[in-house]
Amino acid sequence: MKTLGIVAHSAEGAALCFLTACRHGDKTLGVFLHPRIVMSAIPMGLSMPAWEAGNHAAVARHLAEGVRTVAKAGADFYICPDNTAHIALETVARTLPIPGLHIADVVCAEIARNKWKRVGLLGTKWTMTGPVYERALSVRGMSRLVPEERVREQLNTAIFSELCKGVFKPETTALFVGAIDELKREGAECVILGCTEIPLIITEQNSPLPPIDSTRLLARYAVDLCVKESPLTVRDGWVVA
Repeated sequence: MKTLGIVAHSAEGAALCFLTACRHGDKTLGVFLHPRIVMSAIPMGLSMPAWEAGNHAAVARHLAEGVRTVAKAGADFYICPDNTAHIALETVARTLPIPGLHIADVVCAEIARNKWKRVGLLGTKWTMTGPVYERALSVRGMSRLVPEERVREQLNTAIFSELCKGVFKPETTALFVGAIDELKREGAECVILGCTEIPLIITEQNSPLPPIDSTRLLARYAVDLCVKESPLTVRDGWVVA
């Protein structure tokens, strides 16, 4: 069985990913069983000035350190439970010692299975307007819908000032629900919870659209890859999902 490496960026998203992987292993392999998991956690605070400055190379150096850490600990491949981090990871993926499972590939595979084409996207301001999902969706013939700029800024502030710190306020949940409702009115058929903390407050029960939980999908898919006996197929530094 393969060993999974989790490269944390934000603590809350990484914790949810780790717990999901363990619980999915319990269902797949038996009680208290899961693949071997190793984790690195370079403090996200070290990367925040670089994010604000648009210095993706500096962010990538911290993330690469995390990948090297799990590789040295025996991981066969890594996942990074942080959608925004993939902006930087994409720039260095080919140089890393082990391949990664790309979160957008897993998310888009789920969307394709449901045959949705018009896709809402929530996340940090960098994820909502950045290249990761724009490219991943467009190559599959899907279109991306995001909230207007004012709402994007509100969501981004809530993510970093509250969700990433484990603070969950009813009015913040209402803000996200309202953003999803607006995307629905614009024609979105589903919504990507494209920040790994959003699933902590948005669920199938309160979302106006079918939510695509990037955090839990990534963890479950990674565990299933670990269990498979076949070797990983890798292209350009990424596991073919």
